[in-house]
Amino acid sequence: MTGEIAIPVRVECYSGYRADERPEAFWLGRRRIGVREILDRWLGEDRAYFKVAAEDGARYVVRRDDRCDRWELVLMDATPSPTMEARG
Repeated sequence: MTGEIAIPVRVECYSGYRADERPEAFWLGRRRIGVREILDRWLGEDRAYFKVAAEDGARYVVRRDDRCDRWELVLMDATPSPTMEARG
């Protein structure tokens, strides 16, 4: 992803066989957003990307920048997912 705006975020991670294996929640300011499901994940050069469905009904792309040892929010889609619409 080139030319995007990245917002630094604090992320709570599951750590399995490696540290910071996958996000479980992240913070936007003072708001904690839980990760309901990881929809996709891929690797870029020195970065790991995670497309997640969050507890607030939105979808986000967060990435771990291994060069700087930080997490960033690079995309948010606030369109309700079909499963959230079905719940009402």
